Amino acid sequence: MRGARFRKGFPLPELLERLETEMRGWQVPALEMVAAKQGDPFRVLMGTVLSLRTRDETTLPALGRLMALAGNPARLVAANVADLANVIYPVAFYRVKARNLSAIGAALLERHGGQVPDTLEALLELPGVGRKTANHVLGLGFGEPAICVDTHVHRILNRLGALTSRDPDHTEQALRRHLPRDYWLKVNRVLVPFGQALCAPISPRCSQCPVTGYCRRVGVKRHR
Repeated sequence: MRGARFRKGFPLPELLERLETEMRGWQVPALEMVAAKQGDPFRVLMGTVLSLRTRDETTLPALGRLMALAGNPARLVAANVADLANVIYPVAFYRVKARNLSAIGAALLERHGGQVPDTLEALLELPGVGRKTANHVLGLGFGEPAICVDTHVHRILNRLGALTSRDPDHTEQALRRHLPRDYWLKVNRVLVPFGQALCAPISPRCSQCPVTGYCRRVGVKRHR
């Protein structure tokens, strides 16, 4: 596929397992906690929409306020869009997200009997839902094998040299082709906290990194 190339022989499953053992003490992404506590695909969908370009400490309180006002698709549609905007503020693009949330509620009622669909194709047809959101809902809301590629995942895999890709969508497609399905859910769950704790966009903490042996950035080449 043009725009993405996986590095032959890169031991990505081994790297993900190594990072998973190192995750103790790292902050768990907010929506992972939501999914673990609630197990509700609708709540996961709402939270994922709110989380785009928004920090966890802003997303979680906004999600709580949204669920109190509109905890199911029918209540979401009945709510005034201005009220939705007010309760989710200050998430990024809160006015746009409020309109999308209302439209998503209508689509769920009209097309899916008020239920969140459990296929990638159907989720992508919802207003304002892209591949990242759809895959997040599949993985966290339904436990289905899905690869959710956000900016952390895209940046880290390119930085490590696991692959070369132009954008998150191309990264996802490369992973789908080369990574065993048993590891798909680990990608986001492991790499996001890793990116937040150590492998930051600017000034990554390479001296504290447990996987420098895999990383192209630090010039250590141990790939076979």
